[in-house]
Amino acid sequence: MEPFRAITAVAADLDRSNVDTDLIIPKQFLKRIDRDGYGAHLFNDLRFREDGSEDPSFVLNAPRFKGAGVLVSLDNFGCGSSREHAAWAIRDYGFRAVVASGFADIFSGNSLKNGLLLVRLPLADVKDLIGRIKANEGYELSVDLEGQEIAGSDGWRRGFEMDPFRREKLLKGQDDIDATLELEDRIAAYERAHAEPWQAALPERDPGARDR
Repeated sequence: MEPFRAITAVAADLDRSNVDTDLIIPKQFLKRIDRDGYGAHLFNDLRFREDGSEDPSFVLNAPRFKGAGVLVSLDNFGCGSSREHAAWAIRDYGFRAVVASGFADIFSGNSLKNGLLLVRLPLADVKDLIGRIKANEGYELSVDLEGQEIAGSDGWRRGFEMDPFRREKLLKGQDDIDATLELEDRIAAYERAHAEPWQAALPERDPGARDR
């Protein structure tokens, strides 16, 4: 997984609350077994008309937001079903961070596992930021995970809090398996110290076996 330290990118505003996972990636697209390709269907029911053409009224179809890397929304982002595909779709589309005043718990966990940074700010700050994005074409946000700060291209600036363990995993680019393997020596030592007599006769496991 790609580490996240700091980015600067055009910000796009999704000015609504309760953006659920079915809106992020509708159920009819959950047929792939890998993580790639979901970005084409991100917010499908908002981006496209019934005939498949782009709906010009939807924010991400505006030319000014092409290539945006930070998405800013309101409260309870990622609510609804537990589908991990929602985080896959946001990342595959090109977003590295989402800023909102609240996130659903399961979506938060899925985002962490896929290198998507979620920045939680007070609702008043998020509404202020959305207003700045609407008023300034090409508005950029710099998101610094190491310094835990987010800054706008007009001088707007806020600090943000994040769980230290989650922050460290994103900085290192680790998913749950990577974080566990980092402790492999300690796990093996614990297993040896608590082994039953019959287990002592078993051959030692080859650490490289998982890669073959």
